[in-house]
This record gives sequence, structure tokens and C-alpha cells, in this order.
Amino acid sequence: MKIAIPATALPVIFATVALDAVGIGLIFPILPALLREVTHADNVAPYIGIMTALYALMQFVFAPVLGALSDRLGRRPVLLLSLAGAAVNYLFLAFAPSLWMLLLGRAIAGLTSANVSVATAYITDISPEETRARRFGLLNAMFGAGFIIGPVLGGALGDYGLRLPFMAAAILNAGNLLLALLTLPESRRPTGEKIDLLALNPLRPLRWVLSQKSLLPITAIFFTFSAAGEVYGVCWALWGHDAFEWNGLWIGLSLGAFGVCQALAQAFLPGPAVKLLGERATILGGVACACMALVVMAFATRSWMIFAIMPVFALGGIGAPALQSLATRQVAEDRQGQFQGVLASSVSLASVLCPLVFSSIYFGVRAYWPGAVWLSVIVVYAALVPLVLGLSLASTTPASSRG
Repeated sequence: MKIAIPATALPVIFATVALDAVGIGLIFPILPALLREVTHADNVAPYIGIMTALYALMQFVFAPVLGALSDRLGRRPVLLLSLAGAAVNYLFLAFAPSLWMLLLGRAIAGLTSANVSVATAYITDISPEETRARRFGLLNAMFGAGFIIGPVLGGALGDYGLRLPFMAAAILNAGNLLLALLTLPESRRPTGEKIDLLALNPLRPLRWVLSQKSLLPITAIFFTFSAAGEVYGVCWALWGHDAFEWNGLWIGLSLGAFGVCQALAQAFLPGPAVKLLGERATILGGVACACMALVVMAFATRSWMIFAIMPVFALGGIGAPALQSLATRQVAEDRQGQFQGVLASSVSLASVLCPLVFSSIYFGVRAYWPGAVWLSVIVVYAALVPLVLGLSLASTTPASSRG
């Protein structure tokens, strides 16, 4: 059921996502140094893979549950819970003296992480179908804008004090929580239905989406996109240090430069690209741009080459909003939260497996050719192409809300 939404709702949800991205981006440049401090190991790629996979495992279990709960209880309380969990996670990272406490913090964050899926469902609630692609593009642009500030600030703070970025991230997430608590309205009237305890089983939503054959290709594409994307969080800081001897600030600047390019690309290009090329060609065009950039990164011998390729690299993300818009047309309105939770769950399933795979690859190639890890991402993108070519783009009847 639709309810009246004030004009301020969209800016608030965008600000919430942007502030969340700033908090996430803060820790990327200095996480390898933190792990070296607590583990006393030189090659910390496996530990980064384990931390990333643990977060994703908890997200895989709980994201569909939180998505289904947002359909029944409303988007707002689930989003507030997610923001509170993120603040607790960063406090653990700020004060943890040992590896097990770092892992515990990441587990808490993964358990409560529903920001992207709930924000996507929120925008679906308040947006007509013809504006969704543009608004999803703006949502992704706000996330990219957070990476303009977050990594640069994290790298700069980390060079002065290794724990300072985590303290800053905890403060930002607390402010984010306060902003949403005070200003974000509910976008969906709670149904008032009694919560079925069986519906809290994370496998039940997956069984539902598996029973809808029309949803399987889109779910597989989301899974593959996520598989390719996981390499950056695991390997970027390690590769920058090993290949170019970047310190925290330069790692942050490189991620910030990508954030600038991505924000511009996703704010202005997805809507026109879909109108001009169609959804399938937009997705494939993004894949082609990403692969070209990855080839350059694999063989780059100077830092300036990475910054020069950033605009092409950022174009790799223009297909995601087109895919998100297409996905929302496949289910009824009262299943949007559940379906977005399932998509987040498929993304998280890839995120459980791929950090372990990519960290192992980087561990093996680091001594000989650190950039070789980027060629492995091209292999993943190659698997995506036949899935997109086989995807039906015709308008379909939304899946029934029953079941």
C-alpha cells in the first residue's frame, strides 16, 4: 500500500547511503596495515579474504530475512537497525587488540547490514517505474560520492594514527543513524500481518526465487557482477602498495579518484544509455569498459596509468542501474523488499566465496606479478556475457505475491 511521502525523503535516503559509503571507504586504505599489526604477518591477503567472507556470510544469512521484515514492518526500522550495527562494527575495529575481535565486529556488521537492499526497496516504493533507472543511478552515484571522501580521509588519517579512521567511521555512522531517525519517513505502510516464523528462514526466500524461472537469469547476473566486484575490496590496497609502493594517502586518493568518475558516470549516464542502447547493450557496454580498464591495470608500470584509466573504469558501472530497474519489474509491489533481499543475498553468496578465491590468487601471484589478479576478473566478466545475451528484456507479469 502506498502512503504519502514528503519531498525530503529522496534526499535523505541518498544522504544516508552516501554517509554509509564514507564510513566504508574510510577503512579500505588502512585495513592491511591494521591486520599486519594484530597478526604480525607480512602477507595479509588471506586475512582480508577471511574478514570479507565472514561479513558476507552473515549478510547472506540475514539480508533476505531483513528484506522480508521490511515488507511487513516497514523500511525505516530495518534501515535504522542496519545503521546501528555499522556503528558498533567500527567501534570494534577502533579498539580491537586482537584478530578475533576484528572478526566479531565484522560479523555484527554483516548480521545487520541491509542498507543497500532496503534503500533500493525504499526508492522502489516512492518512484514511478519510468523514473527508477535514473534514481537507481543517483543512488549508486551517492555511494560513489561517499568514496570520493571516505578513502582519501581514511588514508590521510591512517598515516597519522592507524585507529583514527575507524573512530571517524563510528562517528559518521552514529550521525547517519541520527539523521535517519529524525528525518526519514516510512515509505510503506506496515501490513500488520503476524510474522510467520518460517518466513525468517533465510533459505525460504531463496526457494521462492528459485521457483520463479523468470527471476533466475537476473539473479545469476547479480551474482556474477558481485563476484567480479569483490576483488577490489580484497586486493586494491595490497596491489597499490606492492606494485607502486603507495602509502595510505595514495591508496585513498586512487579510490577517491575512482569515486569521482563513478559518481559522474552513474549520476548522468544510466538513463540516457538505457534510452539510446537499451538495457542489454548498456549492461554489456559497462562490462566491456571494465575489461579494458582491467587490462591496463594488469600491465601498468606507472601510477599515472591507473589514474588515466579511471574514467573508462567508472563506465563499467553504468549497467548496474539498468539491471536494477529491470529487476524491479519482475515481482509485485508487496514482494519488492523480499526480492531485493534475495538479490542482496545472491550478491552476498558471491561475496562469501570470491574474497577467499581472489585473496588466494593474490597470495600466489604477489611475488611475481601482482597485477595478474586483474586478469582473473576478466574471466569472471566473460562468464557474464552469455547470461546477459540470454536475458529476456520483454516486460513480464510480476510474480505473484502469494507463496
